[in-house]
Amino acid sequence: LIPAAGLLSIAWLIGIFALAVGVTMLAGVNDGYVLVVLSPWRAQVSLNLFIVVLVVGVALIHLLLRMVTRTVQLPGRVARWRERRRRDKADRALHGSVTALFEGRYSEALKSASTAYSASDGSPMAALVAARAAYGLQDDTRYREWLDHAAEQGKESEVARLMTEAELAIDARQFELAAARLAQLRETGQKHIAMLRLESKVAYELGRWEELVNNVRQLRKHKALTAEQAAPALRRAHVERMRQLVGDASALLGYWQEIPSEELADRGLIKEVLPLMARAGQAMHMRAQTETLLDEQWDSDLARLYASCANTMDDTNACLHKAEAWLEKQPRDAGLLFALGQLCRRVELWGKAQSYLEASLSVDPQVGTHLALAHLFETLERRDESQRHYRAAAEKMAVGALA
Repeated sequence: LIPAAGLLSIAWLIGIFALAVGVTMLAGVNDGYVLVVLSPWRAQVSLNLFIVVLVVGVALIHLLLRMVTRTVQLPGRVARWRERRRRDKADRALHGSVTALFEGRYSEALKSASTAYSASDGSPMAALVAARAAYGLQDDTRYREWLDHAAEQGKESEVARLMTEAELAIDARQFELAAARLAQLRETGQKHIAMLRLESKVAYELGRWEELVNNVRQLRKHKALTAEQAAPALRRAHVERMRQLVGDASALLGYWQEIPSEELADRGLIKEVLPLMARAGQAMHMRAQTETLLDEQWDSDLARLYASCANTMDDTNACLHKAEAWLEKQPRDAGLLFALGQLCRRVELWGKAQSYLEASLSVDPQVGTHLALAHLFETLERRDESQRHYRAAAEKMAVGALA
């Protein structure tokens, strides 16, 4: 059996021989001639010879023109070949520098990035990789030099350069510098997830709490943070901002009322904010939310703070009625018993106040409960019992400090 390639070759060979035989037979019967006259000379050649000479001449002229054209194009082709080699070298060096950077081989990364920068006539990406490698080596001089090289490329690398500077400034705890670079980025219209993450870190460290709240909300909106991940940052930002506003009761209340309902579902936030609102005389505005959370899921620590929600006598009586209703379901809860004791003390139900506070103390002896009893006995002018609870509170505080 002959393979298909062999059959094709045989067919071509047969075809060529057939063509040659045909041309020979045609030339044999062709008795024409060509007469060339150039006065006073005359030349007569056979038509077959003329055709052969014409074909060969055209072929030679074509080859000559191709040689001339390639010779003329040679410098350009050499230049393109060199440019291609230079780009290939730069790409290999840049790839090697990025690989070395991620592997933590900063010296090798810096060397390869320098090669890539030289081979590419100033690649901004090579300059930024070199800057990161120099930062990894804690070589501040070369780090600044490579950032300057990246800046020389203008708008082409501005966003990447500013993001690099901001990120590394945060890592070096230079938060003011990071904030300045992020402000420059904002001026260029940039607002993406990576930038929001960096802005959140800077806002947290610089105490820019309202900015932190806005950034975390945007990250949560773009699903870059889950609700559980966002909650601690939002809690810290709200608490710190409200601490700043404690001296201005109206501003504090305004801030509280602007917090979205889904963020008010954070029990940790309510526990930290309730004493601040009580200090400013605005805790009664948190009463409804506190009661809602306790009705949904019992929390002894939150119940302990419930008495803070009452300012006026009417508020205190309403809170007392609500707390006594809870007591039917939570008869041994130390936090609730403490809150009931405080509420009874405010409405001057001295016996009930003492009973509730002592019951709370028997379940969970806390410093605050000892102090509340000390104040109660001091109000009742029972000095010995008051001093006993003061001493007990001091002892527990001392033990806690030593622990």
